[in-house]
Amino acid sequence: MEANADHVASGEADWQTTSINHERIHGRIYTTSGFLDDATGDQTAGVVSSTFVQNGRILSPRANAYRPSESPPSRATLREGDLAVVLVRRVGDSALVTAEHAGCTATRSIGIIRAEPHIVRWLRIWLQTPTAKARIDEDVTAHIEPTISLETLHRILFPLPPPDVISAYHRAFGLIEEMTALYQEAARKAVELADALHDDWASTIPPWETRSLAKVAKSKTGKGSERSLPSLPTEPTTDVTDAVAPKDLYDLPVPHVQGFRLCSPANDGEASPPGTLLLSTRSDGAHIVVLSQPATPLRSVVAIRPGEDEDGWWLLHELRSRSSDIARLAQGQNGREISAGALKRLEVTWPDRFTRTDFHAVADPLHAAARLLGAKIATLHTLREALLRDISAKAGVLREPTPMA
Repeated sequence: MEANADHVASGEADWQTTSINHERIHGRIYTTSGFLDDATGDQTAGVVSSTFVQNGRILSPRANAYRPSESPPSRATLREGDLAVVLVRRVGDSALVTAEHAGCTATRSIGIIRAEPHIVRWLRIWLQTPTAKARIDEDVTAHIEPTISLETLHRILFPLPPPDVISAYHRAFGLIEEMTALYQEAARKAVELADALHDDWASTIPPWETRSLAKVAKSKTGKGSERSLPSLPTEPTTDVTDAVAPKDLYDLPVPHVQGFRLCSPANDGEASPPGTLLLSTRSDGAHIVVLSQPATPLRSVVAIRPGEDEDGWWLLHELRSRSSDIARLAQGQNGREISAGALKRLEVTWPDRFTRTDFHAVADPLHAAARLLGAKIATLHTLREALLRDISAKAGVLREPTPMA
């Protein structure tokens, strides 16, 4: 399985092709899956569900409260060095199990792959490549939600480079992820600081006056859905604008994005200008983003434009502080249907003009820092995607598994 060093350095090594099933037969990989349901995982300490496997890490907030001695090990008990693979919803996402989550129990939406470190590390990288994602998509079933079986993962072919090549990629991707996490945390702290300053300024005695949202901003409910978006021209064109669906606003680390996943042909009068707040809801509260470029809100997304540009930061943080109140105004399943009409009577704290202007001067540098960090994160994401495409290209045409010593 060793390759010529010159070939490895030049990226021309003959990467051997195998499969999880082939490695299992030869005793080099062990696989299993969890058996608890996801509802238990989301509410129980020490249980990891697919919800918590995101961005290459396990984010379970309850794992720290868990003591491994509380229950005997089972086939679904995670060990340090395992690869936890999502089998439901975000199929193919995966994370290496660290000491922090060793001893936790996986739910049935998690597949567990156990092998030598270099194989497990490589599989985590390979499952992110365009080739692997396309192959997984071929076998995804979606009776209720996207699902893939452990048996399907067993059959998928993958290239296996020499261990030193895997180590180099593992280090590169690890550094990208660490830098991304660092920038995300710094951006979150900048916005949280602005939140804290707003809360302090808003809690004066005697209190500031309150006004209805309709008196301080113009609101407009978006139209259409993802499925109703017209097709884009086949030839490249700049005559397009971003389109924003409710889910595009969920779980954003900060209220700033570099761009949205949907586009539609530019339509005069429909796109909201930069500085507009876009808001959507679900049961956990309101989710808000500040536009840095024009975008068109879709159904259940409300565009909110402050009366004065310098009121934007105060209005943003005031709405963030009213997150629960806003969610209660929404209708539909899981509180995901919000409209400008429902928001117009929302009472917001509204200081005098001088205070709002002073707050803008304090908050603006914090949001500028968050936007800059977001741009750095986007650069790292572009680098990561380029590496993944390069890996797919180097893998070439995958062959059937060949015998290995």
